[in-house]
Amino acid sequence: MEHWLTKRANLSPETTAVELDNGDAFTFLQLKQKAERFALQLANVHQQGHLAILSDNVADMIIAFWACTYLKVPTVFLNTRLTVTEWQQQCDDADVQLVLCADSYSSDAEQLLQSVYSFSRIHDLTQADTTLASTIDMDAVCSMMFTSGTTGRAKAVMQTFQNHWSSAVASALNLGLLPSDKWLICLPLFHISGLSTLFKSVIYGMPVYLMERFEEDKVHQAIMEKQVTIISVVAVTCERLLHRLGEARYPASFRCMLLGGGPAPKPLLERAKQQHVPIVQSYGMTETCSQIITLHAADALRKIGSAGKPLFTSSLQVLKDGRATLSNEVGEIVVKGPMVTNGYYQREEANLKAFQDGWLYTGDLGYLDEEGFLFVVDRRSDLIISGGENIYPAEIEDVLLSCEGVLEAGVTGMEDEKWGQVPIAFVVRTSEQVTAEYLLAYCQDKLASFKVPKRLIFRSQLPRNATGKLQRYKLKDF
Repeated sequence: MEHWLTKRANLSPETTAVELDNGDAFTFLQLKQKAERFALQLANVHQQGHLAILSDNVADMIIAFWACTYLKVPTVFLNTRLTVTEWQQQCDDADVQLVLCADSYSSDAEQLLQSVYSFSRIHDLTQADTTLASTIDMDAVCSMMFTSGTTGRAKAVMQTFQNHWSSAVASALNLGLLPSDKWLICLPLFHISGLSTLFKSVIYGMPVYLMERFEEDKVHQAIMEKQVTIISVVAVTCERLLHRLGEARYPASFRCMLLGGGPAPKPLLERAKQQHVPIVQSYGMTETCSQIITLHAADALRKIGSAGKPLFTSSLQVLKDGRATLSNEVGEIVVKGPMVTNGYYQREEANLKAFQDGWLYTGDLGYLDEEGFLFVVDRRSDLIISGGENIYPAEIEDVLLSCEGVLEAGVTGMEDEKWGQVPIAFVVRTSEQVTAEYLLAYCQDKLASFKVPKRLIFRSQLPRNATGKLQRYKLKDF
């Protein structure tokens, strides 16, 4: 297939590709020219192998990503909220040779063992004499994003061009596509929700309105004044936008909020209906290149808590003991479709466990009602979802257990008005000199801020089953 950005620039050269909240904008032709120029400059320092990008939502991040596709370089996305230690681990696991970063992350990124270049340094280089890709190999790995597993060790999800293409097409078949559409991106581009919208933009010929981060006043203004028609949100950002909207109404051109990152609370959906804000709930993950199951706004209140039905090109099963469950019987959510990853990078054991006969065994529990609507019971059973970020208890427990004086550690989620959930830790210590303040400071050096426990509770023992396995679900009542 012809390179997507080249094709789009030929089809819609004067159509706005990216609009920034500072007023700047560039067309698809300009985006192509910027990406090609950056690719030729980047080729001076990196010709092959994996490359990581560490950046907030800025124009250079988009340009750098598309430049990598012209060089046929798989891009690994690093979460800016992680620590240098976590970045290093992910770069090592994904065989990253070079890290591109926004200027604001240069000093931190330079602590990594890999070669590091800021966007500015690349812009200052001359253009290499090399041939850029004119086509796209649909089976080639385009991007990698890390997702945690029950062991706490993050896994690099390999996302092919075919995965991204299929996700964009399935989304269009579900939501439809209007000539007036403009999708606002305020979720990080290093998360699949943000990145997937960049592909939609180029494949559809649709402008995106890019914000560096979520700020409810700026997002509200963009919806009210910048002809935004769709925005991706998580429950906490949706809540803040509805509060900001108050008694006002969004323009009639605003189509919907696509809500992911966990089921929406019933009061939130009821408030959205009262305020005439269409909510489209969805279920997806990094492994499925964004949504794979979606609930239409028309069913939001009729099917409270449901993630919906599979998109047109995807399939869904709920299995228990190897058989399909009955209606309302809980089992493991299993999905299939062309948007589903082929696997985790260099994690053969995890691949054998998660992928069977083309089906992805998500590890999430749920059930189908009599009409075939999916209800997610638990996200990988122990998963904590805080403001749309996924937090696995085992990762925090490993850090706590690495501290001298900590004998046992157990982490679970506690409900929080602002973030939905926050992590709390239960610790068995061997010395009272190991205080809560000391442990929190210890965690802050080794974990991203959103993973640091918000409370530390000391206990003489933790709940375990007969084989000695920690029973996290009992921690809150222990």
